[in-house]
Amino acid sequence: MHTINKKSTKPAWAGAIAQPASEFSPTQLQVLSGKIPEGLRGTLYRNGPGRLERGNIRMGHWFDGDGAILAVHFTSAGATGVYRYVQTIGYKEEEAVNKLLYGNYGMTAPGWNKWSKAVKNAANTSVIALPDKLLALWEGGKPHALDLQNLETFGEDDLSGLTEGLSYSAHCKRDLHTGEIFNFGVTPGLNATLNIYKSDRTGKIIQKVQFQLDGTSLVHDFVLAGQYLIFCIPPVRMNPLPVLMGLSSYSDAFEWKPQLGTQILVFDRETLTLVSRSETQAWYQWHFSNGYVDDSGLVNVDIARYEDFQTNQFLKEVATGTAKTAAKSSLSRLQLNPQTGKVTAIEQILDRQCEFPTVPPQNVGQASRYTYLSTYRQGTDISEEILNAIARFDHQTEKLTSSNCGENCYPSEPIYVQDAENLNQAWVITVVYDGNINSSEVWVFNADRLDEEPVCKLRLPSVIPHSFHGTWKPA
Repeated sequence: MHTINKKSTKPAWAGAIAQPASEFSPTQLQVLSGKIPEGLRGTLYRNGPGRLERGNIRMGHWFDGDGAILAVHFTSAGATGVYRYVQTIGYKEEEAVNKLLYGNYGMTAPGWNKWSKAVKNAANTSVIALPDKLLALWEGGKPHALDLQNLETFGEDDLSGLTEGLSYSAHCKRDLHTGEIFNFGVTPGLNATLNIYKSDRTGKIIQKVQFQLDGTSLVHDFVLAGQYLIFCIPPVRMNPLPVLMGLSSYSDAFEWKPQLGTQILVFDRETLTLVSRSETQAWYQWHFSNGYVDDSGLVNVDIARYEDFQTNQFLKEVATGTAKTAAKSSLSRLQLNPQTGKVTAIEQILDRQCEFPTVPPQNVGQASRYTYLSTYRQGTDISEEILNAIARFDHQTEKLTSSNCGENCYPSEPIYVQDAENLNQAWVITVVYDGNINSSEVWVFNADRLDEEPVCKLRLPSVIPHSFHGTWKPA
């Protein structure tokens, strides 16, 4: 933690996180250009750190900020936006005294709180929309349930299966064809425990297993690929003692150990039992795009792949408003034999910095022609920039179609939306921070024409800080 320096010159993107976000109640959104498509009916939800400062003290890492949810409801009457902080116990306690009381991923708690208030559930990473509630997800604890319309926080939700000490990660995988939802959580320790969950369409956990890992790594995401669940355990290991003693944050206690290689764990989606376990070359990933089983029976897994763990330092710097550490990623494909875990090929698909890769929801776990991702505009000097474009990669033609959002404009992760009236039509929605005028907007693109102007732009009532992940719930 460090005191805010208000005099320093910051890049344009830093304006979005310079101040804590301002909530707003349901508000009709002004159409700035174009018009809302007739078949765009449902709700966009996005989650991310709404405030990275409290009592004039800056939080230690981008991952530490209090979660705030944006909902944009699209109906025949137009678009309505609402933005609210998740009312976690920690948020409410700190709000009451206007000072930091808790530690988190990238910082220790101040003073004596090092031992009594070690980590706050920030509820700030992702969302999943269930039939009767929205879950705000954060990988170090239980999800928080919210009202789908007005985003009122109901409280932590154990999904009828999260007993004391179990966490529920931010990256669920939902099979739209069966309704099943898969997720995991890691319980840290000298040797961490990987907890794997299967839920029904309501989110209720109907099956869970535990698996012992070697040490404690940083496992943020996994893959559903046909009948398999696949985990790539990167060669990052936590030294638990300084964390337990309150002397180090989790972020600072993780060490990059490439000599360990990356472990591949393959589980059966029906029984949640281990099919194979193997090791391969070292890399790091936050996010997977997708996975599927090809005609030969091999599993293909697409990854936003880093050569090392420098990405963690970069994300730490983002919280300060100045990011200078180089952390290069590329879209890569891993091919493996699921029965042995043996990796048969690792190839780079796209030589462009990328993150937040996704596929259309109906293609999760199956082959998908298109991958949507965040990247940089051509010609961007990325030395102090954050992602400033969205794009679609066509695996069939190997063509990348990229947006040009303009100078000092920063779109969030692209969210693919199937048109409600025309199955041949789809849209991509993103929330854009315009650093030129310090405002936030919702942009709707034709999914096939990301390189053209958005079909619609909507003004939001206040600045939405850069967020992590979102979802779409059809009407």
